[in-house]
Amino acid sequence: MNLETVMQELEGLGKERTKKMYVSNGAREPVFGVATGAMKPMAKEIKKDQALAEELYATGNYDAMYFAGVIADPKAMTEADFDRWIEGAYFYMLSDNVVSVTLAEADIAQAVADKWIESGEELKMSAGWSCYCWLLGNRKDEEFSETKLAGMLQKVKETIHEAPERTKSAMSNFVTTVGVSYVPLHEAALETAKEIGPVEMVREGKKNSVLKSADDILKQVEKGRIGFKRKYVRC
Repeated sequence: MNLETVMQELEGLGKERTKKMYVSNGAREPVFGVATGAMKPMAKEIKKDQALAEELYATGNYDAMYFAGVIADPKAMTEADFDRWIEGAYFYMLSDNVVSVTLAEADIAQAVADKWIESGEELKMSAGWSCYCWLLGNRKDEEFSETKLAGMLQKVKETIHEAPERTKSAMSNFVTTVGVSYVPLHEAALETAKEIGPVEMVREGKKNSVLKSADDILKQVEKGRIGFKRKYVRC
């Protein structure tokens, strides 16, 4: 399949209701409104195609950009490629659910995520913290430095309340994910979450969210899910 046929296929799969939902969350035209599940047959046919993924991402069409992440070959992508993708990610569903997910399957994931976390730019920071959530939820505990993650928990505790709104959400998710998926720091993450307390996240045009990472961790404790790991990062 080439760019033209994929775009035609995506347009045909678009639904007005789904489009409205994406737009209400920050997507902007062009957008077709394709449900992620509807992309699976096409993804199965294409598998990985980095050249096509780059063409799709460059269209600026939200659905095409999302599908680019589905068929991308993360291990073939360089730091410059990921930097280009994050620059094109104009709202959180791209930064946190496409770019950071794709990065999480690359060998350079932690190095790139670390750089984005220190960038001072809302969506880069959000993508960096989100990438660690995807990593921790999939990779073995031994692949991480306990000291480094403990330092990151401390950074969240000290800065989350003053962080940009989307970064707050990703930071809160990071604390929860450490508490659930990284067993060596379960207790430390829960203690950090309690010290942070509720975090209010302002959402444009919507009711504000209150993030409660301590409650989220404790819910997973009750379900016996501490140590949970996903088999795959990307669906």
